[in-house]
Amino acid sequence: METVTEILKNLDWSPLIISLKTGVVATIISFFLGIFAARKVIKTTSGKKAVIDGILTLPMVLPPTVAGFFLLLLFSKRRPLGIFLYEQFDIKVVQTWLGCIIAATVIAFPLMYRNARAAFEQIDVNLVYAGRTLGMSETQIFWKVVVPTAGPGIASGTILTFARALGEYGATSMLAGNIPGKTGTISQKIAMVIQDGDYLTAGIWVAIVILIALVIIVLMNLISGKKMKNIKRW
Repeated sequence: METVTEILKNLDWSPLIISLKTGVVATIISFFLGIFAARKVIKTTSGKKAVIDGILTLPMVLPPTVAGFFLLLLFSKRRPLGIFLYEQFDIKVVQTWLGCIIAATVIAFPLMYRNARAAFEQIDVNLVYAGRTLGMSETQIFWKVVVPTAGPGIASGTILTFARALGEYGATSMLAGNIPGKTGTISQKIAMVIQDGDYLTAGIWVAIVILIALVIIVLMNLISGKKMKNIKRW
């Protein structure tokens, strides 16, 4: 116990801070992009829907290192997009915190998109017709009728998105590297201390991740439960 206390006193908390900041920003970006993409996809024809859905879901089924490789090719300073961003806006993606955000967003986005789309497709279309009858615009109907009705599904997608972004390792390592205090996340820290044979420190970091994930899931479930307390269940 004294050893654990000593480790906690001397623990570098930067991986936790970086992971939380990355997870929050990636979740916010994925939230709005996922909802926007889901709204557009469900209104397309079946043929286009299958292709677009496959492209948007691809990062979820690809190994993270493969997705990270493509991101590295895309944003490298030796590639057209990377050169353009660096020369025109002085923006560097590779081995920066921005790279962490992009990698986490790309990997976590499909979870938000799939959950939002599934929730939207289960909405009773009569609610939309009622909104139109009341003179609401399509934008008002979407944000005031569709999104609140699909709330539980969107909340679930948000939970999964944050959890995935928080624990992202493969793509982040490829694009942002593992720079302590800059791009080093919890997952990378765990892998590094295990390679050093420090299993006790690794166990402490694992316990921290589990605790954070459990607290977030419980809070989100409580919020979702309040929204659905008046809904009759079978």
